[in-house]
Amino acid sequence: MTTSTDLLLTRLHAAGLTDVRSVEPATGGLAAEAGFARRGDGTTVFVKAFAEPPSEDAFAAEAEGLDALRTLGGVATPEVLVADRDVLVLTVLRPRPAEESFWEQLAHALARLHTGTVHPRYGWHRDNWLGRRRQVNTWTDDGFQFFARHRLLRWLDEPRVAAALAPEDRVALERLCARLPELLPVRPACLTHGDLWTQNVLATPDGRPALIDPAVSYTWAEVDLAHLWTTAPPPEAERFFGLYAELTALDAGWRERMPILQLRQHLAVIAQFDHDWGAADLVRRTVAPFRRRPAQSRAYRARANE
Repeated sequence: MTTSTDLLLTRLHAAGLTDVRSVEPATGGLAAEAGFARRGDGTTVFVKAFAEPPSEDAFAAEAEGLDALRTLGGVATPEVLVADRDVLVLTVLRPRPAEESFWEQLAHALARLHTGTVHPRYGWHRDNWLGRRRQVNTWTDDGFQFFARHRLLRWLDEPRVAAALAPEDRVALERLCARLPELLPVRPACLTHGDLWTQNVLATPDGRPALIDPAVSYTWAEVDLAHLWTTAPPPEAERFFGLYAELTALDAGWRERMPILQLRQHLAVIAQFDHDWGAADLVRRTVAPFRRRPAQSRAYRARANE
């Protein structure tokens, strides 16, 4: 029986890293196999692979996202050593320290990323990947349409989502999409990490915040904020949110918007995993106020898919 470490070792050797002697599994990831590989010179690298790659370009797109965050947004990311169809190899980062000052640094870094990369359109020049599922990034001029079409409604045809949500929940989500301009403020697009849950925040060797596993696009900055807000940030992160809001001039109502913005991530989790960690219940709770006037909602979805 092939183990995850056997898979990673085989992929590393095939990619030319034949001096790797052993691999220890890493924890924290959900979609791929990952580990720490010990090389012949005593150094360690991080390695990631899918048992069945979702596409030829999944790791190339991830590597490009890391580069964009670093070069365009000034955010620390690991160095990419190999990115081919079968394996991604990165330099090793440190676990983040349990310090308030670290999260204050992250607030400044994320604020610089979001305020310094404002873009006239929503999307990205290519599709990339959120876990094992394609993230569609078709350029769009309207942020509400982009979020509705490519971040929410696109999940409804996924088999696990179709099984998890009742027809009235689907209709409610469609109606929520029709009312996004009433529910969310107009915001410009900016470069976003795209999968910024707390496990994707690590530290550089010298202790600065660093990010991994991006699914980048130009979209609303609050998509990143919502993911951090709703994925059990540690107590020392409390100062992060107020400082980020201050640095980016967020209005006082930003917390109320987080459940709507996080719908995208909940739907992605339902679509990819048999155990959804309560995501379906959170979707139902968020869309519950929109379970009326289904005809209007269906009409909106038809327009959104034109």
